[in-house]
Amino acid sequence: MKFSYAMLPDYPVAESLASIKLADDLGFHAVYAADEPWHKDLWLLFAAAAASTSRIRLGPSVSAVTLREPSLIAQAAATLDELTGGRAEVVLGSGNFGVLAQYKIDWARTKPLTRVKEAVAVVRTLLDEGTITRDGEFYSYDGLFTFARPVQERLPVKIGAMRGPKSFEAAGELSDGVHHALSYSRGAYEYAVEHFKAGAERAGKDWRSLDVGAWVVFAVGPDSAAAKESARSMVGLYASAMPHEQLERNGVDPADMAPIVEAVGAGDLARAIELTTPEITEKLSLAGTPDEVRARIESEIAPTGVNHMICAITDPGLVKSFTGRDLTGVPNVDGQLRLIHEHLMPAFT
Repeated sequence: MKFSYAMLPDYPVAESLASIKLADDLGFHAVYAADEPWHKDLWLLFAAAAASTSRIRLGPSVSAVTLREPSLIAQAAATLDELTGGRAEVVLGSGNFGVLAQYKIDWARTKPLTRVKEAVAVVRTLLDEGTITRDGEFYSYDGLFTFARPVQERLPVKIGAMRGPKSFEAAGELSDGVHHALSYSRGAYEYAVEHFKAGAERAGKDWRSLDVGAWVVFAVGPDSAAAKESARSMVGLYASAMPHEQLERNGVDPADMAPIVEAVGAGDLARAIELTTPEITEKLSLAGTPDEVRARIESEIAPTGVNHMICAITDPGLVKSFTGRDLTGVPNVDGQLRLIHEHLMPAFT
């Protein structure tokens, strides 16, 4: 089981760079960030991190192909790969529903899965061949080329999937792995892995050799209640992007989430937090003491075939930035990275 840090790059840049270096020093597999306008630009941040790191992999999880043209994703990824000496990778998706709404884009009208599948082919072709000619439904090119070339033999291109089943199958069939965000129950991961496996087998691939990632809202600390309160502050914001089918697979009635999502959409995060019950928090986050978190991974996630924990660490700084709340008793990002290294990574080697 690999462990990675999924950052929201909303901290001062110097702090983010220090956290990336710490994750590198501690042996984390990768640092990922969301490629969306709400946050600081991950490509510039990771380019700056390249010189101070030596092993850790870097890239977007996810980059929204509805907003960023895939040939430009390939160009950026290849450039980052050269800067890092072959440590870049990309995870592609259709985009955060909330972000798309602010662009006045109705995601349901974008044919999201068809667009993502086509984008994967574009990025893969440009990374492998450096040139592309194609007539697609969304992306067409006539001899487009780039001098941006990756260093590693095969720069991984993966798919971020949530709803399923076709998105999980596409990830298995067409890409190098899947990052499944915001699920926490054994049933939800069994569903995702079942369809990912079917796609991989259709393409003649061993699904176990691919990246099967669980991207989770995460908070860990010696004080269980404080860690769970930190997660509770952000659950509504993240869960607003969850399809109804996924909520149900995690044991949450979409009707119970509706007022929370409505409050988030109206910008009333205080009300959203108030409405987020401890029961919902437990079902839609991975939070608590190191022993509690380890037990959840052992019982709900690891047995399903997931081989990669991607921890979207929630700490007092992030909560303060998004909600204005002051939290105590839970470690900052660097403290949580150390707890993962000391207590979780050894349990899953």
